[in-house]
Amino acid sequence: MITPESPSPSIRVSALRHRYGSKEVLTGVDLTIPAGTVFGYIGPNGAGKSTTVKILTGLLPGWEGAVEVCGHDVRRSPLEVKARIGYVPENAILYEQLTVGELLELVGRLHRVPTDLAERRIREILGGFGLEERLGTRIQALSKGLRQKVLITSALLHDPELIFLDEPLSGLDVDSARLVKDLIRGLADSGRTVFYCSHDMDVVEKVCDRIAIVSEGRIIADGAPRELTEAAEQGDLEAVFSLLTRGKDAARDTRARVERILGSLAP
Repeated sequence: MITPESPSPSIRVSALRHRYGSKEVLTGVDLTIPAGTVFGYIGPNGAGKSTTVKILTGLLPGWEGAVEVCGHDVRRSPLEVKARIGYVPENAILYEQLTVGELLELVGRLHRVPTDLAERRIREILGGFGLEERLGTRIQALSKGLRQKVLITSALLHDPELIFLDEPLSGLDVDSARLVKDLIRGLADSGRTVFYCSHDMDVVEKVCDRIAIVSEGRIIADGAPRELTEAAEQGDLEAVFSLLTRGKDAARDTRARVERILGSLAP
């Protein structure tokens, strides 16, 4: 695990570019994220968020620029990077026929976690989520919220230095969402880094130490939540996001759209 005293940033990105065919989806992203930070990465649909995460986690080749994660070059040492990160994607595909215990045992073996340690961590993390009685339940029988808890467990099982979370609260009830938000803070306080992607501006504003807003493949704002709201002279992050990504007429445009939809429902 990385320590808060470590001088090496968890993520260092320079001049990152990527294109799909003729469309350039990342146009020169630069990022340096220190260890122990909850970093929010937000933007409109199609802004380049998912592409960035796939590159940082070593899942997407063919990009230009320099990317270093946990002290390792993603292009040259992808396995070293993957050994040090945990990842909770927004739409995960799990092995439906496996039980919860079988899936987590597989994850532990893939990460070469000693059997005794893996079993202890599985019991403790599932116990924290109130799922200790679900070890024998098949994945296909779990609700979305329960699957999300299992997915988070699998991402933490090998004690990663850096955890990528893409809409981690999806499907969770209120109490479970609060637990995960507190867990995110605890991970950062213990020196781990959390890279947090979400469309829920209220949660991002509350849990993140620093936030970058990406639009059309480039970062258009980067700073602490309060810094962003004060600089844009807006009351909250949602207003900042709307202003920076849609312009000054965003509120008026939204009202017009609502009126158009409501008008279509009139007899």
